Amino acid sequence: MALAQLIYASRPFGFSENVLAAILMTARRCNERDDITGALICRQDLYLQLLEGPKNAVDATYARIAQDDRHLEVRLLSNRMVEDRLFPGWAMRDDPARSWMWTREEVDGGIMERVVATDAIAVMERLARETSS
Repeated sequence: MALAQLIYASRPFGFSENVLAAILMTARRCNERDDITGALICRQDLYLQLLEGPKNAVDATYARIAQDDRHLEVRLLSNRMVEDRLFPGWAMRDDPARSWMWTREEVDGGIMERVVATDAIAVMERLARETSS
């Protein structure tokens, strides 16, 4: 069965551990209800999130995120159909800053405007491999 897989990036507004905990609690509850799995890479300067599941549920979740005032400059990076989930066991895997990702200077310099779908997919595939090992 084909599943929707969507990756977006945004800049956090008012990032704190409490805000992040609230986002993750809500995401996990709603994602379990809607059969969505995925991962969120979160830093003070960047959210990079993958959502996967039924197309209508993924599209509705992304629409809510795009309207959420805790996210600035929401940018869709990839939206495709896939056969298998990258994060089948995670209602929402959260991950702190990754040293092998873009630096804060790169993000401040606008790298997220130049990231293409294959870049975003590669980051999430690497995270999925690390998660399963």
